[in-house]
Amino acid sequence: MSATFQGSKNYVASEELMRSVNIAMALQKPLLIKGEPGTGKTMLAEAISEALGKKLVIWNIKSTTKAQDGLYVYDVVQRLYDSQFGNEGVDDIAKYVKMGKLGEAFSSDEQVILLIDEIDKADLEFPNDLLWELDKMEFYIPETKETVKAKQRPIVIITSNAEKELPDAFLRRCIFHYIEFPDAEQMEEIIKVHFDKVEEHLLEQVLETFYWIRGLYQIQKKPSTSEVIDWIRALQLGGVDVDRIRQEVPFAGVLLKKNEDIDVLNRYLR
Repeated sequence: MSATFQGSKNYVASEELMRSVNIAMALQKPLLIKGEPGTGKTMLAEAISEALGKKLVIWNIKSTTKAQDGLYVYDVVQRLYDSQFGNEGVDDIAKYVKMGKLGEAFSSDEQVILLIDEIDKADLEFPNDLLWELDKMEFYIPETKETVKAKQRPIVIITSNAEKELPDAFLRRCIFHYIEFPDAEQMEEIIKVHFDKVEEHLLEQVLETFYWIRGLYQIQKKPSTSEVIDWIRALQLGGVDVDRIRQEVPFAGVLLKKNEDIDVLNRYLR
């Protein structure tokens, strides 16, 4: 292994996760990271980028995203417009080809970190449509009759919120790691990364209340890391009585985002 990931000062990573990252890099395979929202999947790619001193290229996947979007886009409309108005260079098709995020990663002179974020948002065929490109690290542009090959094989990190199952053929090509939701001790470390100073009694009450709420089985959308960090900021700004946090759960709307969950919490607080 030419470079290894040993964590980052701004990211709390387990030994097992760091091993998964390094094995994926050594085997030159994509690392598929699953876990519920707030477990730091996206931040992992940022931490790897920071630790290894490599550029981060982020491809945010949406429900409408197609594999082609990540390769390149041929702007045929602009070319037609230019030809109608007699603009020069319309015969140079390459001028109208714009690289997508995968194309950008392949075209980079330096090795980059490529994050394919929330791949499970796209349709079921999306992962399969990327098999060749992720295996061979190349793709063909018919309009220019050009094959784009990766100058430096990117380190590929793929995240999934497990909203839908991914195809077996795709899974076989990945190194897999599931990030468990942080326990109270790990969460304390994460919180301290985000705050210069947190009063210990406040932190103790916050963590006790946060994990109590997550443990209520009727809660549909459990609060995640980002919510607890926002909640601490709200509590600090609101100047609440720390000893009343567990009994009253002030600013509950920062933690819970569904009416039904707020109702569940209120029933327990009565």
